[in-house]
Amino acid sequence: VQLQAYGGGLVQAGESLRLSCAFSGHTFRTVGMGWFRQAPGKEREFVATINTAGLGTKYADSVKGRFTISRDNREHTVYLQMNSLKPEDTAIYYCAADAQPYGLGTSAHEYDYWGQGTLVTVSS
Repeated sequence: VQLQAYGGGLVQAGESLRLSCAFSGHTFRTVGMGWFRQAPGKEREFVATINTAGLGTKYADSVKGRFTISRDNREHTVYLQMNSLKPEDTAIYYCAADAQPYGLGTSAHEYDYWGQGTLVTVSS
């Protein structure tokens, strides 16, 4: 299984970015997908997750109302639309796949496969 995250970059506060994560090596429609992030000096934290059909989502309180997770099961890709970015959103963002999803996982240990991360930097 391979996950390739991309779309990060440097933006100013208030601007938007869309991250993408391409998935291969497994049946995409059977895996739950999530985004996590890790800021410098901090632990990795949950950002958002989406179920196999794309009909159920869950978000961290810190991003609720600003970020939207979605997936395209035909394209084997999950997205994270990030609006109204804040400097505190600066982090490396990782996509992850849960091969045995029983719900909307918010803990990193529930995910079996991880991408390499893409850096998002938000300047004030």
